[in-house]
Amino acid sequence: MIKFITGAKGSGKTKWLIDNANTDYKAGNGNIAFVDVDDDHIFSLDYNVRLINVTEYTIKSVASLYGFLTGMMAMDYDLEKIYVDSAYKIVKFSDEELIRIHADLNRISEERQTDIFINIDKLTEEMPESLKEYCVEASL
Repeated sequence: MIKFITGAKGSGKTKWLIDNANTDYKAGNGNIAFVDVDDDHIFSLDYNVRLINVTEYTIKSVASLYGFLTGMMAMDYDLEKIYVDSAYKIVKFSDEELIRIHADLNRISEERQTDIFINIDKLTEEMPESLKEYCVEASL
């Protein structure tokens, strides 16, 4: 399952991701990964949640982000959930790329039973119509 976490700047998208990652780790049986553009949230996350600073890797396109996320799933068979914060700072998504990455990641996440939550800098109403049902609007 792929979910896009949407909302205006300052609406609590990152807090939503952190809170859910911590809750899911305590309630789950598998590993949790939190992909971010820095290490600022290292003390906000449960120490068992794997924080990955994506800037240490050369990700410059939607295709390389897809490869990075699927590589994580290939390496860790116990990876239950992946939280991606500030995806819009990693790569710029066109609507077509959002639709494509959702379809591609959803297929493999279903096979691997790994849920992926991606923080997008858009409101749900700004998302492509076909993706609105996969959006969770964050609010404080």
